[in-house]
Amino acid sequence: MFFEQVSKLCKGQNISLTFLVTDCLKMSVSNVTKWRNGNVPKSDTVKKIAAYFNVSTDYLLGNETENRLPAKAKSLSDIESEILEIYNTLPKDKKQAFLTVARSLKSQSADK
Repeated sequence: MFFEQVSKLCKGQNISLTFLVTDCLKMSVSNVTKWRNGNVPKSDTVKKIAAYFNVSTDYLLGNETENRLPAKAKSLSDIESEILEIYNTLPKDKKQAFLTVARSLKSQSADK
């Protein structure tokens, strides 16, 4: 069920599973075959994929037929979604730099 859910989400976002695994998750492409064969990744990987697609982990694992995240999470603008996607794909050390730049921009705009 996990493979089917992730495949469906990738199609909906017009990205390939290979892109998701190699570029976003920084994992080996061999994981796609493992998932296709019924293996479910470790919980931290499931959480990263859920965050990337803005869905619940239960949805990814097939425990829910529809995504049940709060409505607020579903109503992000395209720009907000892109910012979140970029942030979620950064390594931990780069996330802090991302936040520093964002805070600086916020501060500069508040000064005007």
